[in-house]
Amino acid sequence: MKQQQLFGRHPVLDAIKSGLAFEKIFFQQGTRGEFEKELRKYTKENNIPVQMVPKEKLDKMVKGNHQGIVGLVALIPYYRLTDVLGNIYEKGNAPLLLVLDGITDVRNIGAIARTAECMGVDALIVPHRGSGQINPDAVKSSAGALLRMTVCRETSLVNAVESIKLSGIQIVASRLDPDAKKSFEIDFSLPTALILGAEDSGVSHALLKLADQQCIIPQLSTFDSLNVSVAAGMLLYEVTRQRILC
Repeated sequence: MKQQQLFGRHPVLDAIKSGLAFEKIFFQQGTRGEFEKELRKYTKENNIPVQMVPKEKLDKMVKGNHQGIVGLVALIPYYRLTDVLGNIYEKGNAPLLLVLDGITDVRNIGAIARTAECMGVDALIVPHRGSGQINPDAVKSSAGALLRMTVCRETSLVNAVESIKLSGIQIVASRLDPDAKKSFEIDFSLPTALILGAEDSGVSHALLKLADQQCIIPQLSTFDSLNVSVAAGMLLYEVTRQRILC
C-alpha cells in the first residue's frame, strides 16, 4: 500500500473542497496572500493538519511543480465525533470508545486498532496533532483493521472527552499509579471511553482531570514498562471479560 500525494495549488484545494480526506498538508514557509487565507479556511473547516515546511522539503517529496503545497491523501475516512456519538447508542450495546493521547509510534497505533476491532471498540479517537499518522505502516500493523474501524480525528482531545462525558459515557484513564483502581475494580459494563497515553509521558494532566476513574493494570512484578499496545489489549480484554464472559 502506497500513500498518494497531491501537489499544486488548484489540485489540492479543489480536492479539499470536494471532501477528499487528507492526512496532512505540507505548505511552504513564507507563503502569503489570498491562496494562503483560502487554504487555512478550508483546512480548518475540514480538520486537516497543516505543517509549514521549507521549499527544500517539498522539493524532496515530489518531482513536479508543487507550487509550494503537497498533500498526503488519507488512507481512511475520518469521522466527526459529534456524528459518531449521535449514532453509537443505536447499536444496542454499551458504547466503548478508545482515546489515544500522544501515541506517536504508528506500529503501536496499528496494533491497538487490531485489538480494538476484535474487542468491539466502537471508535478510536486520535488528536489532530501530536499523534502518529495513519500511514501504510499503521494500516499494515493493524492487519487492515484501520480500514474498517471508525476513527475520529479531533482538534482538541479535551473538548472531545468533554463531549463524550456529556453523552453519558464514563471516562477511564489508564495510569501507572499505585493509588489508581485496579482494572478489574472498574465497572466496564457501563458505557466507557478508555484513555491510553504515550509510554513515556502517559495520559496528559488535562485529560486526567476529566477522568471519572483512573485504573492501573495489576501485575506481580515491579517492572513498569508495558508496551502501550500490550496494555491496550489487557485492558480491552478486561472490558470483554466483564461484558461477555462473566
